Parts: sequence; C-alpha cells; structure tokens
Amino acid sequence: MKDLNKHRIFWHSRRGMLELDLLLVPFVQDVFDDLTVKDQILYRDLLLLEDQDIYALLMGSSHSEHTKYAAITTKILAHNKDQR
Repeated sequence: MKDLNKHRIFWHSRRGMLELDLLLVPFVQDVFDDLTVKDQILYRDLLLLEDQDIYALLMGSSHSEHTKYAAITTKILAHNKDQR
C-alpha cells in the first residue's frame, strides 16, 4: 500500500472483523477525501497494523508506542459517533 489510492485504501479498510469494518469502511467512504495528505498517510499506515492492534487503538486499550495514531483514531471515532 504505497500510494493513497482511495480504491486500495477502501479495500484495505475491509478487515473481516465486523467491529473494525463498521468503523473503518464508513470513515474511508465519507471522510478520506477530506483529510489532509498527512492524515491520509497516517490512515494508510494505520491499516498496516494487525486487526487486534487497530481495535485496541480504537478502543483506547493500547498502551503501546502507537501514540502517533491518536489523531486519526480520534477522527475515526468522531465520525462513528456522528453517524449514530
């Protein structure tokens, strides 16, 4: 996943873990185009993590070195909250 092709990003957002799919797929469909390039790169890099790590970051239970993803996970969660 070297580029920021939205089609590729969309397919990499489909994780096969329902909890992640419900957060990531709508986010990439609705918000990705409006993100800054920096945030698009951060989102792309987030997708390189294992499903369990992404889930832990989104649920706030990760105490790892992945603090660089805090900004994008906040945006993902805010979008999900707005959709309810």
